[in-house]
Amino acid sequence: MCAMNTPFSSPLEWPDDEAPRLPLPAHIPFLDHLGLTLHACTDGRAEVRLTLQPEHLNSYSVAHGGVVMTLLDVGMALAARSHDLHGPGVVTIEMKSSFMRPSEGPVLRSRGRVLHRSATMAFCEAAILNSRGTLCAHATGTFKYLRALPGQGRQVKAFQRAQEVDA
Repeated sequence: MCAMNTPFSSPLEWPDDEAPRLPLPAHIPFLDHLGLTLHACTDGRAEVRLTLQPEHLNSYSVAHGGVVMTLLDVGMALAARSHDLHGPGVVTIEMKSSFMRPSEGPVLRSRGRVLHRSATMAFCEAAILNSRGTLCAHATGTFKYLRALPGQGRQVKAFQRAQEVDA
């Protein structure tokens, strides 16, 4: 079997196991519920980690595909936001995932990076690495920068118009 050396495996570019936990730039209850932690988010790169718990596993006792895809999505989204953590948020426009091998713990790392960014979009990729640093999954995604989303009293105009039509 051929081992690939990817940009995600370089120890010089990514935080070590002892990297401190960083605050997420936005409160996302789902991520709190999963137990996901942020350890790097700068210069178009982000690393999030998850210590697998029984509720994260599928019937084969490895990380559920939905958990893996969430980690990939969040790694890319945070990489897209890393140039301005207090600026606009992002939403996923599209995502393609590939699973190479079972994602086994105890800790999974999602390493995301921006491939290209414009004023309104970010094109990203992310990889899931297991505790041994083995590549388990990969994704590419497109993200749109948004200044406001529905919630907390704010609405995107398109949603507001749709609600007015339904009334």
